[in-house]
Amino acid sequence: MSLRERQRRQVRADIERAAYTLFAQAGFAEVTTEQIAAAAGVSTSTFFRHVRSKEDLLLEPVREGGAGIAALLESRPAAEPADVALAQAILARSTATPVEELERWRAAFATAPHLLDRVALIPADHRARLIELVARRMGRDPQTDSTPGLLVHLMLAAAEFGYLQWLGRGPRSASLPVCVEGALDAVVDQRWRTA
Repeated sequence: MSLRERQRRQVRADIERAAYTLFAQAGFAEVTTEQIAAAAGVSTSTFFRHVRSKEDLLLEPVREGGAGIAALLESRPAAEPADVALAQAILARSTATPVEELERWRAAFATAPHLLDRVALIPADHRARLIELVARRMGRDPQTDSTPGLLVHLMLAAAEFGYLQWLGRGPRSASLPVCVEGALDAVVDQRWRTA
């Protein structure tokens, strides 16, 4: 990774950390982008070079997390069934962020419950890539067989449900991995492994 990319990521991380702290303290609606920029030690124009909106500060971590699932799926053992491999890739991505960062994000998100309905685990292009990878693992053609697509959509819906539980619609004591794994376990099944 280049020095410029490391610097860009550091600025983004500083902005996120400042925003999450301010949101948790004052509430999402009360915090301005100018306050976030000042707390992060950057100008407002720098803030907008790295972040489109306050909402994106809370929603992007989920979207970015989805980008890594395909790479994790590709690295799973070739002999592993598609449903198990996909569930493990999603779970691995869900546990990749340190717990303290996740809790800071969750505390910030708690001040913006109106955004819960906008949580989407993965964009359409990454979803299409997952369908392609699952189809290959299953030995099926996704153009003529809807099974790979159905599996991907069900797994992502289950993971999204787990995230929503953890973010505030479920037991507050449950960790993100517990919520996500419980939801994914409802989809993992032998039926995905028949030819």
